[in-house]
Amino acid sequence: MADPAPAPSVPVPEPVDVTMGLKGAMRRLPSGVAIVTALGEGKAPVGMAATSITSLTMDPPAVLVCVNQTAGIHAHLSPGCPVSINLLSRHQREVSAAFGGAVAREARFGVGQWTADPHGLPILEEAQANLSCTIESMTPFGTHSIVIARVKAVRLSDAVDPLIFQDGAYL
Repeated sequence: MADPAPAPSVPVPEPVDVTMGLKGAMRRLPSGVAIVTALGEGKAPVGMAATSITSLTMDPPAVLVCVNQTAGIHAHLSPGCPVSINLLSRHQREVSAAFGGAVAREARFGVGQWTADPHGLPILEEAQANLSCTIESMTPFGTHSIVIARVKAVRLSDAVDPLIFQDGAYL
């Protein structure tokens, strides 16, 4: 019996700083884009763009959202508070940009068409989905807080055409 052919040599990547390497790795992971909203001072709406959202459990229905502790919305989040999560459609890039910092905080809700859910939270019309939630818990970890929110109501659009973000650009 003949010896098997030698495996081709694969170049060994150079070691990278773990923080920079993780950032580079996560840029390669495509993510849906969402706008998280809450009520701030005097019940004024506050919001932020987020890509770190995932389903957590179906029983009870819950999602997990990671929020930077320096984000303007963070101070308005606590257990028991209502939040809405609006999963963006592909045509809503300008909404994502506005809530990602391209528009001043007080003018962000002027971009896109917003209505209110039963808690008075802004929900985005024509989004892929709108989740009305209540925060169950918040756990600080490093620079962020891990927010677990129980989903109380869901509104779905007919079309499935999500806004996807990867490596600093929309797909």
